[in-house]
Amino acid sequence: MFSHVMIGTNDLDRAKEFYDKLLGTLGIAPAVVDRHRIFYRTKTGTFSVSKPINGEPATSANGGTLGFLAKTQEDVDAWHAAGVANGGTTCEDPPGVREGGGVKLYLAYLRDPDGNKICALHRVA
Repeated sequence: MFSHVMIGTNDLDRAKEFYDKLLGTLGIAPAVVDRHRIFYRTKTGTFSVSKPINGEPATSANGGTLGFLAKTQEDVDAWHAAGVANGGTTCEDPPGVREGGGVKLYLAYLRDPDGNKICALHRVA
């Protein structure tokens, strides 16, 4: 359904350092820099972080969450630890299993340095 997702930042260098380390735990290569944006490209889509092109400050989405798929629970834990170690802030409940509607997920939530709410998710078999 989606070709890409883009979020805003007020500090592109800080965002690149944060997301390179965070997404590296999920096996995603460091970002490619293109002027005021960075891109993480995979076979399943593209994640991008950009300074707003209108020159206004970037703001986080109230009520929005961006989720990254993890292969294992250990990958979720590594993702969360890398995020906290590199300027992210833990939010929601601690990393762990959440169940509902017949679905069992292992999740971890963070706010990135710009306040964007992000999540790592592993579907538990």
